[in-house]
Amino acid sequence: MTQQIKPALLMLLFFTGLTGIAYPLLVTFGAQMLFPAQANGSLVLSDKQTLGSELIGQTFTRPDYFWGRPSATSPNPYNAAASSGSNLGPSNPGLRELVQQRTKVLRDLDPKNTQPIPVDLVTASASGLDPHISPAAAMFQASRVASARHLPVEKVEDLVAHCTEHRQWGILGEPRVNVLKLNLALDNRLTCL
Repeated sequence: MTQQIKPALLMLLFFTGLTGIAYPLLVTFGAQMLFPAQANGSLVLSDKQTLGSELIGQTFTRPDYFWGRPSATSPNPYNAAASSGSNLGPSNPGLRELVQQRTKVLRDLDPKNTQPIPVDLVTASASGLDPHISPAAAMFQASRVASARHLPVEKVEDLVAHCTEHRQWGILGEPRVNVLKLNLALDNRLTCL
C-alpha cells in the first residue's frame, strides 16, 4: 500500500505545483508583458483617472448622453457580480411589458423622433453587461443628444460614425459603438480611434 500512496502523493504535489502555481504565474506574467491593458480590465483612463472599462456597460440616463443597452442584472444595472440575462422569452408577457415601458421612455424623451427604435435599446443582452450598441441605436439617439447639447445633429452623427468599431478582422461580429467611449468623446475627454 505504501508503494502506491507515495507515488500518488508525489504526483499530486508535482501537478499541484505545475498547474496550480507555475502555469497561472506564467500566464499572468505573459499577459502582463504582452497585453497589459487587456490583462488589467481594458480600463478607460482620462487624466490618470479611471472612468470605466471598455468591457462592461455603464448607466447613462441624462438626455445629453447616449444610452446603452438595458441591463438585466440586479440589484443594480451593469453589476458584473450578477451577470445574467432576464431569461424572459419572446412570448413572455413580462418581456413585452418591459419593452413597452422602455419604448415609451424613449418616445417621451424625443417625441419628434419617428424612426423605428432599434431592438438593442429596448432589450437586455444575455450577460446584462453589454458596453456596446449598434450604430443604428446610436444614430437613433443622435438628434436627442444634439438637441440637449445644442450641437448640430450632423456633428453628433459624425462623432457616432467616427466611434463605430467595425467587424473584427473584417468578418467577426457586427459593427458596434462603445457607449462609454462615445460619451467621453462627446465630453472631449477621449478620442475614438
